[in-house]
Amino acid sequence: MLATPWESPFADDEWIFELKWDGIRCLLSSDDDGVHLRSRAGNDMTLRYPELAGEHFPANVVLDGEIVVLDNAGRPSFELLQGRTHALPGVAASLPISYVVFDVLHCGDSLTEVPLEGRFRRLADLDLPAGCVIPDRFEADPGPLWAFVISRGLEGIVAKRRGSRYSPGVRSSHWRKIGNFLQTRAVVGGFTPGTGGRAASFGALLLGLWTDDGMRWIGSVGSGFDDEALRAIRSALDEMTIADCPFAEDPELPQAVTWVDPQLVAVVRFKQWTRAGRLRAPSFKGFSDHSPRSATWIAEGPPHAE
Repeated sequence: MLATPWESPFADDEWIFELKWDGIRCLLSSDDDGVHLRSRAGNDMTLRYPELAGEHFPANVVLDGEIVVLDNAGRPSFELLQGRTHALPGVAASLPISYVVFDVLHCGDSLTEVPLEGRFRRLADLDLPAGCVIPDRFEADPGPLWAFVISRGLEGIVAKRRGSRYSPGVRSSHWRKIGNFLQTRAVVGGFTPGTGGRAASFGALLLGLWTDDGMRWIGSVGSGFDDEALRAIRSALDEMTIADCPFAEDPELPQAVTWVDPQLVAVVRFKQWTRAGRLRAPSFKGFSDHSPRSATWIAEGPPHAE
């Protein structure tokens, strides 16, 4: 069951609110053959997380949750979790996971038709291993939870309607996800070629922020454009092409890039800064009329950036 995006937090007696975890969705099943882990796409993840697969879970249970890795500040870190994808044993030990269990779909028999509060009660009664966490919930008013999300820079919250059933594979209006997004201004320094329906425009804009050592590449944005914007932006970019790369040297810069004079300032919404100083999940919001030189690493980069 998937959540529908929602613009902002809301207070309503008919809803229950939880933290939105920055991890990988995982269905866990336990039967006579052991513990099995499946991704949202149905891929087998059992071998990837042996410490979870090796735990003892109640028999004949199916759980829905999120696999997370916490950073040194106790916050879920999707970037650290990526390090577990194909990690060697020693690396895996240094990146312990937790399994945040927010629903139970089967416990002896199917619970998908049981109302939300009933599933919560069944979940609370389960004897789960130490590596599992059942999240706190807030009723009616998510204000304190949202304030916590903002103060800690977390991903957001999820609202779930009271009495709702579990609808497998459905993006349901009974679950709403409210993201905590950041926004920045960044200079456009190039673009990658488009493919398919975007072959005549571009794939993504390369973004940078000015530092004392030149323009630092902070990532690329390829979403948030409609067809009209794609055509108009490509037309403007064609008038701005230059031969040399305007970014400071960076071995991770994409290949096959058309460089442009760094004069356009894009406004981008994104989830968070990575440890490498890149934008995570950026989306284009428009252009700013601010001076390109005002888009600096100090002014627009991560808090306390060095």
